[in-house]
Amino acid sequence: MFKEKKTYGDFLVSDEKIATNILADRLALLECAGVISKHKHPDSKAKGLYKLTSKGIDLVPVLVEIVLWSEKHENVHPYAAEFAKTVNKDRDGFIRQVKESLKKL
Repeated sequence: MFKEKKTYGDFLVSDEKIATNILADRLALLECAGVISKHKHPDSKAKGLYKLTSKGIDLVPVLVEIVLWSEKHENVHPYAAEFAKTVNKDRDGFIRQVKESLKKL
């Protein structure tokens, strides 16, 4: 959502270093729950392209609040701290902008 990951490979090489079986399972669960949808990749028949659904996009405010809470109460990654600073300047505007940009994808 915030790091613009769109393919299985993008998620696999993320800093989180998630195991392949766990990643495949989580993507399948999110798709089954209607949070993401899988599409054909325009550049590769072998790749799938994951996109947030409207239901997934509606989670933006919730996830923003979780990051803000974490930054306030825990020692977080510098990325999260910088993210919190940006969001706190105009929370509603930030959420609106993210949701609008995700709808265009």
